[in-house]
Amino acid sequence: QVQVVESGGGLVQAGESLRLSCTVSGLNFEDYTAGWFRQAPGKEREGIACITWRGDTTYYTDSVKGRFTISRDNARKTLYLQMNSLKPEDTAMYKCATDNVVIGRTCSRPVGSWGQGTQVTVSS
Repeated sequence: QVQVVESGGGLVQAGESLRLSCTVSGLNFEDYTAGWFRQAPGKEREGIACITWRGDTTYYTDSVKGRFTISRDNARKTLYLQMNSLKPEDTAMYKCATDNVVIGRTCSRPVGSWGQGTQVTVSS
């Protein structure tokens, strides 16, 4: 059974940075495209940053381009999201996905369960 544990969220002020981590078990992490998704209150979940298994292709949604960086350490089975220049509109529950992630025009995950996530709150 695949299990993910997200961490690194918190309450920060606009302009500050956070680094999210996602550690996975029960999966050959190195074989899969992975990604970070977020859902703000009253909004749909969106894929914001995704990365192929080898790390040679990444996707970022427009609102985070130039501010967020996704990376992975396959040996540690860990996915990261470095978030800089945070804005109040980045406030959301952030969740990672380490299987069934598809990079196309956007980054999506049609099927699969989700972990608890980590809350990011950015004050103005």
